[in-house]
Amino acid sequence: MDVFIEPIGRLINEFSHLPGVGKKTAQRYAYKVVDMSEAEANAFAEAILNVKKKVRYCKICGNFTENDVCEICKRRDPSVICVVKEPRDASAIEKLHEFKGVYHVLHGVIDPMEGVGPNDIRIRELLARLQQGNVKEVIIATNPDVSGDATAMYLARLINPLGVKVTRLAHGIPVGSEIEFTDDVTLSRAFAERNAI
Repeated sequence: MDVFIEPIGRLINEFSHLPGVGKKTAQRYAYKVVDMSEAEANAFAEAILNVKKKVRYCKICGNFTENDVCEICKRRDPSVICVVKEPRDASAIEKLHEFKGVYHVLHGVIDPMEGVGPNDIRIRELLARLQQGNVKEVIIATNPDVSGDATAMYLARLINPLGVKVTRLAHGIPVGSEIEFTDDVTLSRAFAERNAI
């Protein structure tokens, strides 16, 4: 005999497919849905279906939008492009309210171990944007890991000959941390990328 009746078991199974959600968390989510009123459950289901119907990728930058072109591409300075791995990375940068340029979402990074090469991510689209000639700087904001660094180096080699300035987000010791507890790679990068004061 199964531990859960079929509808609950199926819901647990669906929740467990979400990233970072194990079986116990999926069970808590499923029990929460069971305890919801019918109106709350309908609103939850409608929100999921609404996202699937309305959200698409901007045809220019690849970020999330409800239209063909996102509001950032319509209204912001196109001469500075910030290249990110995923739309959620652009969202994290937007929370700062400091970046005034536009984005280019790669939808992945070069990762030979996972079978992802340069042709599998949106590099051609980035180069096409640069060919238009009005871009002054490309900021590469991929994660500071092996795949992110490999992607950054690959992009820099492609972009530098075009006469466009290429920069990379700085890496180093996080604010509020202690040097003695900083890992070797981070500490090494902090030394390599130190700034004059």
